[in-house]
Amino acid sequence: VQLQASGGGLVQAGASLRLSCAVSTGDFSPAALGWFRQAPGKERELVATIHWTTSTITYADSVKGRFTISRGRGVNMIPLQMRSLKPEDTAVYYCAGRSFGSTTYNYWGQGTQVTVSS
Repeated sequence: VQLQASGGGLVQAGASLRLSCAVSTGDFSPAALGWFRQAPGKERELVATIHWTTSTITYADSVKGRFTISRGRGVNMIPLQMRSLKPEDTAVYYCAGRSFGSTTYNYWGQGTQVTVSS
């Protein structure tokens, strides 16, 4: 299973970005897919996840109402629409997958940098 995030960039506060996650699954049927981020000097944190069977979505409180995760089509399985970006959203964003039977996200892709200037 390979995951590749893309779509990051440098934007001003208030702007929007749309991140894509290309997932080459092979026989991988995920239990969940999600987006995480890590800012400099901080721990990696959950941004948004979607349970693949039930489509249940979870957002971090800090992004509720601004970010939208959805089920994509084709290889872009979990696009993340980000609106009203803030400088505190600056981080490397990673998409990740969790397989059935795992309690943690066990597939990770390379991240994409999002930088929001004030």
